[in-house]
Amino acid sequence: MSDTDDPTVQDPDGGLGSMLDGLEEMQAEEKAPKSESGEKTADDLEAVFDVPVRISAVLGRTKMPVSDLLEMDAGTVVELDRQVGEAIDIYVNARLVARGEIVLVEDKLGITMTEIIKAG
Repeated sequence: MSDTDDPTVQDPDGGLGSMLDGLEEMQAEEKAPKSESGEKTADDLEAVFDVPVRISAVLGRTKMPVSDLLEMDAGTVVELDRQVGEAIDIYVNARLVARGEIVLVEDKLGITMTEIIKAG
């Protein structure tokens, strides 16, 4: 029996191999439901919902020599590179994702996101 007689050999014009590829694509689409517009939804990310991430809110930064650092004592004021009222940076796993403002929630500090940083 030659290769042309074997039904498992893919026909260059779209034989069995092409049909199997199409079937795999259809199965993948069934497993990953999309919204009516065809875009993925939050439900598609369900597998990663329980993955812990580190969220950091950076008020500001400064640089100083080690000698100044060693001279610090309780009550020392460290001047940061931000102005009062300027947005703070919000990081998720060391990646800048948003900017926001500090708010008071009962007796704790919180952050209101005012700008989402798009990737790229």
